[in-house]
Amino acid sequence: MRGFINGLVLGVILGAVGYWFVQKKAGEHPEAQQRFEQSAAQLRTNAEDAAHNLSDAMRAKLDTLNLRGDQIRDELAKGGQIFRRKAQDIGDQAADAASDARAVAEIKAKYLRDATLSAWDISVSCSQGHVHLSGTVSSPEDIGRAVALALEADGVRDATSTLVVKPKQN
Repeated sequence: MRGFINGLVLGVILGAVGYWFVQKKAGEHPEAQQRFEQSAAQLRTNAEDAAHNLSDAMRAKLDTLNLRGDQIRDELAKGGQIFRRKAQDIGDQAADAASDARAVAEIKAKYLRDATLSAWDISVSCSQGHVHLSGTVSSPEDIGRAVALALEADGVRDATSTLVVKPKQN
């Protein structure tokens, strides 16, 4: 997934450089402008496809982990807590404080990159690979998203959420 995102970023950067070059030379070479416009259209199409595939992958992950909004609402109504275990539990491997700190940092970084979650409103703690999430989010779907992203981090065995839904105020 990282390779895909890195490729996407690299493509956008190359597209911007190409745009600058073509704009500089547009008066001199009208056919270059046409090639550039075709390339830009292809880049836009590729970016839209990539975003759609990424969205489908996250939706599938949420379904697999039973982290859809309706399931989160039901669990919150029952006990106010969300708990999920990774499919590949790392077993008896001892997790030291450094790996717990790395896991927390990785999870917080994922929340910072996510447009729907606020790393400032979600507290993350980790002890021996067991992650606990607390704080507030805007919707039950955001709880599922937060848990799914936490489970992606290296060294995480399971995640427990006591996140509370508190809609954003306008």
